[in-house]
Amino acid sequence: PDGRWFAYLFGDRGGVGRIPYWVPVVWKDGWPVIGDANGKVPDTLALPKSKGLIPGIVDSDDFDVNKLKLVWQWNHNPVNELWSLSERKGFMRMKTDRIDTLFTQSRNMLTQRTFGPQCNGSVCLDFSGLNDGDVAGLALLAGQYGYVGIKKDGGKNYVVVVDNMPDTQDNSWPPKATPAREIASAAVEGNVVYLKATCDFARIPDGSPVESHGKDEAEFFYSTDGTNWTKIGRTFRMVYKLDHFMGQRYALFYYSTKTAGGHADFDWYKVSY
Repeated sequence: PDGRWFAYLFGDRGGVGRIPYWVPVVWKDGWPVIGDANGKVPDTLALPKSKGLIPGIVDSDDFDVNKLKLVWQWNHNPVNELWSLSERKGFMRMKTDRIDTLFTQSRNMLTQRTFGPQCNGSVCLDFSGLNDGDVAGLALLAGQYGYVGIKKDGGKNYVVVVDNMPDTQDNSWPPKATPAREIASAAVEGNVVYLKATCDFARIPDGSPVESHGKDEAEFFYSTDGTNWTKIGRTFRMVYKLDHFMGQRYALFYYSTKTAGGHADFDWYKVSY
């Protein structure tokens, strides 16, 4: 309205992926030029903390209505018979109908994007419906992924951390496949567990030896009461690669490795920064 011009752009920023920028534009010889009158482009995010999160881009969810919020995206076309918001009111229920060997083969995987400079995603999971060999939880999803979840094994329940992060980071192209492996495990009692993944995408100062746009580190936690959290596993390195999503995404998942037909109930998902 006051005559100024701006450009709305995406910037590739490491593990967080592409983020929106709102930058000034000036006109020179009939052409739009990014930057101010001095030719400088301010490094200003379109989503500063002071303004809060843009509604509709990311959001917490209590799953208390029979329709998914638009903040969610399925990792692939969903099998609609295997998820429900109505079978148990106030819960996202996921079910299985086949045997899978890998987390990435989960029939339904519900995702939201991560964001910087820091963000936290957490879930409350009722795992009473899991069969032996089932795994359900909260993941950071990309070509290089990691997750914290519940695994039922031999009639006992364990919080596990699994990732396919190589011990030595290889940035060659195409990316070399690294088998997923269980990094940590802890036995838990009861039927409910709280899972959390924290992401730190804070910018690294120029001249840093780290070959990344940001810190790009994540940590996994679990709790049995929703108040006292225990860190589990190792620091997970989030990398920018083009073999999958360019930015890490939070993902709710459930799959069976021995017997299909169980279910996992997610009570809520909370996102904060």
